[in-house]
Amino acid sequence: MTTPSAASTPSPAPRTSADPAAGPSSGATGDSPRRWGSLGPVGLVLAGGVSVQFGAALAVNLMPRAGALGVVTLRLAMAAVLMVVVCRPKLRGHSRADWGTVVAFGVAMGAMNGLFYQAVSRIPLGPAVTLEVLGPLALSVLASRRAVNVVWAALALAGVFLLGGGGFDGLDPAGVGFALGAGAMWAAYIVFSARTGRRFPQADGLALALVVAAALITPLGIAESGSKLLVPTTLGLGAAVACLSSVLPYTLELLALRRLPASTFAILMSLEPALAALAGFLILHQSLSLPEVLAIALVIAASMGAVRTQVGRGGRRARREGRVTPESGVNA
Repeated sequence: MTTPSAASTPSPAPRTSADPAAGPSSGATGDSPRRWGSLGPVGLVLAGGVSVQFGAALAVNLMPRAGALGVVTLRLAMAAVLMVVVCRPKLRGHSRADWGTVVAFGVAMGAMNGLFYQAVSRIPLGPAVTLEVLGPLALSVLASRRAVNVVWAALALAGVFLLGGGGFDGLDPAGVGFALGAGAMWAAYIVFSARTGRRFPQADGLALALVVAAALITPLGIAESGSKLLVPTTLGLGAAVACLSSVLPYTLELLALRRLPASTFAILMSLEPALAALAGFLILHQSLSLPEVLAIALVIAASMGAVRTQVGRGGRRARREGRVTPESGVNA
């Protein structure tokens, strides 16, 4: 997916405010943000979304072998080991507030994953993601400082419910509850991912948060699955799920949240039900109906509108500050 109007506009500079909904900082300098281009953070979000949903479809096939909490344990524990080895995060030089942020990020991440996999063990993948995405949609309305984002959130919400078939009466109530809980944790994940990205260099904060999340979930996974987690085939599939559903998407999202306001990022998350439906079609052989295709179009339209709004806002701010010429859209 591309947004033509965004293609020629420089991307906003990284934010430095502690508010996750704050707009781009006007004080940043240097050419690095411009190299990304305005589609850079959006592309990161989309790539992460594709990866996590195809990883989730693979995890559904793994659940009969390891159970829901066992899959989460494999996913988070392997991701934590890989990220720590690659990033080698520094443990010294961080304030108490830094550690509080990364622990909260890890708890949100672990709870989000645990609740979501409990949901998909009871209800289909598409409806589970559809309900889960209500958390980011609520965040987009609460965190946004512009009334127009309420319109984009409403449009995405209409698509979300259309994708759910107009209602969820036939679904397991416990599965619905777990999915809604995962949505609340997803909203918290977005907030603390943005804060962690500002407080820790590179992906150090993500590596440390994964350790916290793995420590939270692993005892539950061992209690549920025990020695099943050590079967070679299960370990191999778990490693694939860890890479697709944790390492790659979380890294991409952390990078994107350094350049996108939380409100815009949250509306982009409305694409997740569409990506889940696509993954279900290709991997789980779940067909797409005409209403589902229309729902996908609605959430894509909402996401494009949110991106266009944010890019236009950044361009107007830059012109007011004399950093961008109206004709060329590049630094004067």
